Amino acid sequence: MQRQELDRLLTRMLEAHGPVSDLNFTAGRPPQVEYHGQLMGVDMDPPLPRLTPYHTEGIALALIGNDRRLTETFVRTGSCDLPYALGNTARFRVNIFQQRGNISIVLRRLASEVPTVERMGLPEIVYRMAEERNGLILVTGATGSGKSTTLAAMLNIINEKKAVHVVTLEDPVEFVFPMKTATFNQRELGTDFDTFASGLRAALRQAPKVILVGEMRDRETLEIGLTAAETGHLVVSTLHTVDAGQTINRMLGMFDKDEERMVRMRLADTVRWVVSQRLLPKVGGGRVAALEIMGMNIRIEEIVLNGESEGKSFYEIIQDSEALGWQTFDTHILRLFNEGVITEETALSYASKRSVVARGLDTIKATKGEKTSDIEGLALDTDYARQARQAGKPQRPAPPPKR
Repeated sequence: MQRQELDRLLTRMLEAHGPVSDLNFTAGRPPQVEYHGQLMGVDMDPPLPRLTPYHTEGIALALIGNDRRLTETFVRTGSCDLPYALGNTARFRVNIFQQRGNISIVLRRLASEVPTVERMGLPEIVYRMAEERNGLILVTGATGSGKSTTLAAMLNIINEKKAVHVVTLEDPVEFVFPMKTATFNQRELGTDFDTFASGLRAALRQAPKVILVGEMRDRETLEIGLTAAETGHLVVSTLHTVDAGQTINRMLGMFDKDEERMVRMRLADTVRWVVSQRLLPKVGGGRVAALEIMGMNIRIEEIVLNGESEGKSFYEIIQDSEALGWQTFDTHILRLFNEGVITEETALSYASKRSVVARGLDTIKATKGEKTSDIEGLALDTDYARQARQAGKPQRPAPPPKR
């Protein structure tokens, strides 16, 4: 497939269903786009009801072009990542991979504008996070949950307010920051550096005040990131974890058991904030982000050092610290339900603790005068004793008369 043909195909897919997030090419299926979390087929002209392995291989070759490094990486590992630009229309983060002997491709569309806290509806506490001068800030969640977008909104605040040097290490560069108050140097994996660990090690010699690491993928990257945070840098990064507590445990799990005590001390000293995200389907279409936010205080520091125990869990302390701007997923989910943004079914299916959310839902519905149960028509059966006597069942003897 020629580059011009590929660009026409991508343009047709982008125009098919409004604002799409991903483009998917899989053998045996038509070209598909992800729209509000659902994969939808695209009608092509001429019709293309199903892609063949020949089609997907041609698309992959057109995307890779003559890049020898990408070809070698794909042959060696079975997948490769690359950026792709559709003129001035759109930019993509591309993953090409093998499955059952065939090639599949997924293109994630990258936003063209740097997001802001207001436009994304993020809580005001993000401004406080951007004021940190050192330490480690992590944004976590599943793939496609908006982690990079939240980090970009945070860096945008720094760009507006601080005259500092910011180095980003990304795979690929997702948001191109204009030069405002801060100075940005944005480096791309595979083009400007070979691994996150080596890029982060080099960044320590580039005099940055803020370092963005696209993902803490391994122990070496995390260890260098902790060192950077300990030496006065603000390090912001992502992890694929479901909540704040699992984030701490995942980082501990990257190290050997005999190193655990030292790592716990380092995490207690360096972690400043953990923000976890989930994208929930909205009423009427679209998706909304639910956030869990945890900062660092003496109680959290104690758990990081000694582990969770009865009555001392990350969840419980976050729940008790709402006055500080922290919140659990369940708190945010109940707020979204109360505002009519999500349904009751969605609230329960995305909850961290279903029992907590179920009680909260009942309270909200009772406040609004809605039914909290489907059980109706209950009444006291006053005829039970009479029916029992008629059936010959023994009765409890009457108490003796009082003297």
